[in-house]
Amino acid sequence: MQSTANQPLRTTLSRADAESFLYREAALIDSWQLMEWAALFAADGEYLIPPLDEPEGEPGKSLFLVYDDHHRLTERARRLLKRAAHAEFPRSKVRHLISNVEVAGEAAGLVRVNCNYVVFRSRNGMSEMFPGHAVYDLRVGDDSSIAIRRKRVMVDSDTLHDQGRISIIL
Repeated sequence: MQSTANQPLRTTLSRADAESFLYREAALIDSWQLMEWAALFAADGEYLIPPLDEPEGEPGKSLFLVYDDHHRLTERARRLLKRAAHAEFPRSKVRHLISNVEVAGEAAGLVRVNCNYVVFRSRNGMSEMFPGHAVYDLRVGDDSSIAIRRKRVMVDSDTLHDQGRISIIL
């Protein structure tokens, strides 16, 4: 569903509400409230980061950097919060900047939301930047609650060599 000059796009989610939701999600990650962040996902939710050289790749046909269902996502969040998570102890300081939020349409009970992002990460005296864009399929409940059915994060870099590992959650 696309808007035209004569007919605006109508969905169960406004752009302002979509922005507020994405900003809240980013704030949870930035403040390391990862279990609360994982709770934003629907029980059938998925979190995907496709390979850098194949951003439109499909699971099962491409080797994804991250392809988590709700259970794996929750376990990832739980592991990152432990002191034994050496990749994130001490924890990185992260800051998400979200922009160009667009409510792109609605189909099969899901609202498609696109955005651009930059994640800044500082740890052990090094700063890194992860630019990219994300596509969300959001489920809006009768009570106006929002759950992430699918989040697909494309990292807009040609390599991760400079950034190192992606232990933070994009």
